[in-house]
Amino acid sequence: MIVYGSGLSPFVRKVLVYAAEKGVALDLVAAGLGRGGPDFAEASPFGKMPGFRDPGADGGKDFCISDSTAIIAYLEAKYPDPALIPAEPMARARTVWFEEFADTILFAVASKIFFNRFVGPKVLKVGGDESIAAAAVAQELPPLLDYLESVVSPSGFLVADRLTVADIAVASPFVNLRHVDVPVDPARWPKAAAYLAGVHARPSFARLIADEQRMVARLA
Repeated sequence: MIVYGSGLSPFVRKVLVYAAEKGVALDLVAAGLGRGGPDFAEASPFGKMPGFRDPGADGGKDFCISDSTAIIAYLEAKYPDPALIPAEPMARARTVWFEEFADTILFAVASKIFFNRFVGPKVLKVGGDESIAAAAVAQELPPLLDYLESVVSPSGFLVADRLTVADIAVASPFVNLRHVDVPVDPARWPKAAAYLAGVHARPSFARLIADEQRMVARLA
């Protein structure tokens, strides 16, 4: 099975970490930002990362879909064990909520920082607006960390006292913030900082983070 995109995308990273936790093998093919060609276009008609292809899964034809949430829903149905989306109604609803929080509210803030400090100046060579990034760090990110500080359970997870898609989704954008030296202050947000450190230390995340750090260093 193939995932199209860049490992620096929090949405691509979310799918790759999810698959690693499941023990499902995925091949990452570089796509987006003008790359990927017709195969990527077939999997993601609007050019959004990630795209996905399961060769021969649809009656002998390739099954293609885009969007990280849709890809994970497909893989969870195809490979139900270990379950990373809980079946219990309240736990499932909370997992869906945290994924939505990560994909929309958190991503909107993190992308202002990561784009203006890395993607714009280092990848696209179009420069970045540091005032936008600085305002996001100073004004928009702290309330999200306050919220995260309030919801991390003593178990070190967000839902059901075990790893779920909620943790994978929420932890992923914070990797991008690490790449541009925006740490979570453990003095101000001790539970959130410990939570993210624990999730990022899992082999599924740690291997990708190490690979990305080398990529970031080259581009910088």
